[in-house]
Amino acid sequence: KVPDAHESRSVDMDFHYRDAFKGVSLPDAYERLLLDAIRSDASLFARSDEIKLAWTLIDPILQAWQDNTPPLTTYNRDSWGPAEADELLARAGQTWWLGCGGHENGE
Repeated sequence: KVPDAHESRSVDMDFHYRDAFKGVSLPDAYERLLLDAIRSDASLFARSDEIKLAWTLIDPILQAWQDNTPPLTTYNRDSWGPAEADELLARAGQTWWLGCGGHENGE
């Protein structure tokens, strides 16, 4: 993207903005955000209702992890995975599709 413009153009992937866009003044890390705040341009800011909604989704997950840490299921390398994965699918009436010539005995 061309800095301070609503357009893009192709550039080499190994570049530094100052080299690729000579003569363009590039703002420091917070300079752009502070200037946008002064101009009442909230396009780069999250609204408080968005943040609150995000936390209403995340808080129950964090709380569940804190209250009841699930056990870590391990399995041997070169295996088809833990038996619990097979049990999970079996409860739903499903089985793994062992493509590429795979067999249930792991061969």
